[in-house]
Amino acid sequence: MTRIARQPDGLPRPAAPYSPVVITDGFAFTAGQVGFDAQGEIVAGGIAAQTRQALENLRACLAAAGCTMDDVVKVTAFLVDLDDFAGYNEVYAEFFTEPYPARTTVGAGLPGGLLVEIEAVARIP
Repeated sequence: MTRIARQPDGLPRPAAPYSPVVITDGFAFTAGQVGFDAQGEIVAGGIAAQTRQALENLRACLAAAGCTMDDVVKVTAFLVDLDDFAGYNEVYAEFFTEPYPARTTVGAGLPGGLLVEIEAVARIP
């Protein structure tokens, strides 16, 4: 099995030991993306703004693997507060079209003001 790691344009290089996106066996796996801008700062504006930024970061990861949002087959999202689901879901619907990817959304603790984290698996076209 060959693993190819990519660093997406416009995303800060992780300080922790992980790759933002890994390509293997015809699939791209992204690390969890959060509401960090290109400077590594949390975007202001609550769940909608953080979800939008996380999904833009996810889009950049997918592009680094030669994929688009239409290639995504599975999404996993983590929300600090499940009461934010409606705001998260509204923005999510702007980024994906039918047939939608399979999705799991769970409540989770995230550090330092982060409200949402989103990861995906995509097939390489």
